[in-house]
Amino acid sequence: MEQKEWTLKERLATIVESIELEKAGQPEEARRVQKQIPLSPHMAKWCKEMMGPAFLTERGFNLSAAEVEYGRDWLTR
Repeated sequence: MEQKEWTLKERLATIVESIELEKAGQPEEARRVQKQIPLSPHMAKWCKEMMGPAFLTERGFNLSAAEVEYGRDWLTR
């Protein structure tokens, strides 16, 4: 998984791309693009606690920020 810090400009460009895909009638591709943006560590932790690790891994969320914050093995602890 990618371990870089996303800039605000990169995040916004990705959101705009996702919106354009949604408007073009490509909702699945729009969601795939949205999931490229790293989930915040606290949101990832909440999802893990409330819905389980499989929820995050099976849906393909970018967990790189959570890995930096909590360690690479955080989902299995």
